[in-house]
Amino acid sequence: MATPPPATPASVARHTDTPIDPSVLGAYVLPGRVSDPRAAITQARAADELGLGSIWLSERWGTKDLGVLAGALGQVTSQARIAAGVTHFQVRHPAVLASMAMTAQGLTGGRFVLGFGRSVAAMWKAVGLPPVTNRILADSADILRRLCNGDKVSYDGPAGRFPAMRLSDLPDAPPPPLVLAAIGPKTLALAGAHFDGVLLHPFLTPDAVARSVELVRASAEAAGRDPMSVRVYATVVTASGLPPQEEAAVVGGRAVTYFQIPGFGERLAETNGWDPGPLRRLREHPQLTGVRGSADFVRTRDQLTDAATVLPGEWLASSAAVGSPEHCVSRFREYLAAGADELVLHGSTPDQLPAVIGAVLGAAATTG
Repeated sequence: MATPPPATPASVARHTDTPIDPSVLGAYVLPGRVSDPRAAITQARAADELGLGSIWLSERWGTKDLGVLAGALGQVTSQARIAAGVTHFQVRHPAVLASMAMTAQGLTGGRFVLGFGRSVAAMWKAVGLPPVTNRILADSADILRRLCNGDKVSYDGPAGRFPAMRLSDLPDAPPPPLVLAAIGPKTLALAGAHFDGVLLHPFLTPDAVARSVELVRASAEAAGRDPMSVRVYATVVTASGLPPQEEAAVVGGRAVTYFQIPGFGERLAETNGWDPGPLRRLREHPQLTGVRGSADFVRTRDQLTDAATVLPGEWLASSAAVGSPEHCVSRFREYLAAGADELVLHGSTPDQLPAVIGAVLGAAATTG
């Protein structure tokens, strides 16, 4: 295995007994592929009742439209923020995107968070859109903020040609925070310089999170911004108290969907300081041979779980929270001590997390 990069100051002595407030935890609803989006209602209610600070939606065309789900979840919750994790700038006209964002802000009392991703060039080619560049991301964020503030926007550049745009009516709510999903150094730096937050990728170790946090903070400072004004969300795949097959699907099956993508898997391994050799064995697995794009579009959960058996056990153990509720709490502390402001729990839905959140509260009562 390759030698990991040297530990940064943020990752030294990360074990701590500091209590965790459940409000710094969030969770995804409807993780992965779904045929019925109505389960999001029950899951979102569970998140609100547990005191989680945020509820995250991974948009997929078909049954997970961001605008529809955000509107629905905003009406069955009262505390948790409703966050996109993620959507994309180019799939909606800027005025339509800004209108959706501000309508969601009005419906939720200002609880909406817009997270964006870069995706991969193959996806944009397939749907007839140009590949995303850093300039497009930065300009699109600026356009969206100005529209949400009620400004008239005229723009002609890499993000498109828009002679005159303005929203006719606005609710009494601020523009939503804009978050950028990032893993590589250039995108992390972009998030620090131009966005309100950064959403870190699943299956990063605490050390990798610490290095990412430092890069984001340094980029924000170099851009003349308050480094602590950029919120860092670390995504942590979490499984506790699940049957073995379900746990294997939540953790291993999900890992396959990321690591099997050529180039992307290598970036994840590099960020964690891992030898990328196992990625070749993963892609040669019978369940993945010949698969182009994301495997979970063409393979069942059981097939992905089967392929995951070739991944090194230490990869998953060191980059997820799996096991007893108390062990998961210990892992959460590691990620928070590495510099994350909030954690976004993935894989397990909020209705599967009461024991883990109970352990969070129990640990807080003990240390308090």
